[in-house]
Amino acid sequence: MRVKGKHEFNIPKQRLWEYLMDVEVLAKITPGISKLESLGEDHFKTHSQIKLGPVKSTFTGEMQVTNKQEPSSFQINMEQLSKIGNAHVVVQMNLEDLEEGKSALEFDGKANLSGVIARTGQRVLSGVANAITKDVFKALEEHIEEDNTLA
Repeated sequence: MRVKGKHEFNIPKQRLWEYLMDVEVLAKITPGISKLESLGEDHFKTHSQIKLGPVKSTFTGEMQVTNKQEPSSFQINMEQLSKIGNAHVVVQMNLEDLEEGKSALEFDGKANLSGVIARTGQRVLSGVANAITKDVFKALEEHIEEDNTLA
């Protein structure tokens, strides 16, 4: 399954990079993540609960941030395992400057699924992936707004 999109933010690219590299922010903005434990620099153990259509399951796995080119790009490699199947995800993230004080995050990646989740159907999974993506961006925007209000 392919995941691809772009989202604009009302902050400079460097500041967006800093938010995306902050473990606490990542844990806060990622839907379903109940815990993100450090296993070393840019390497984490993940615990999450995700609902795929009528099925809800607990996933555990690892996430690694690689190929970092501050403040322009990085890659996320993730493996999530559960009783209903597994997901192996690789997503390239690219940050770009827009007009003054604004930036954009463009992502392009692939999720390889197995087990029951792979048999759920492309349309259901695409809908779930789109919903999760929207939730991440909404949560990040809310965190940025809250952080700027406190500053």
